[in-house]
Amino acid sequence: MINQISITGIKFTVDDTTKRYVIKKISKLDRYLPRHARKTASAEVVLKEVNRAHGNKYEAEVIIKIPNKILTAKDSTVNMLAALDIVEAKLAAQLHKYKSSVTDHTGRHAMLARLKRSYARDAA
Repeated sequence: MINQISITGIKFTVDDTTKRYVIKKISKLDRYLPRHARKTASAEVVLKEVNRAHGNKYEAEVIIKIPNKILTAKDSTVNMLAALDIVEAKLAAQLHKYKSSVTDHTGRHAMLARLKRSYARDAA
């Protein structure tokens, strides 16, 4: 679980239900992190109330700091909770890409094949 989550509101008061929702959504993102990055991961959540011409009133921005990388996602919608859902989906995609680039892609079958080859080579 991402333990270090700081939540700030700009022109927006963060109540308990919003705070719990943010913690629930952002802390779930650790399942997409590699194991070495889970201990040092931290997140900053900035919730803003903006008035734009096309009607978007709320903006959510999340910055996740992990080893050797900073991931950000931002979205604005009419509802703050919907903006958080969209940001969570964006960050999940970014974290999945980060995890696949960082971790070794050696699976169980590849390890067994290497052992069989080395055993056959030693036996010969």
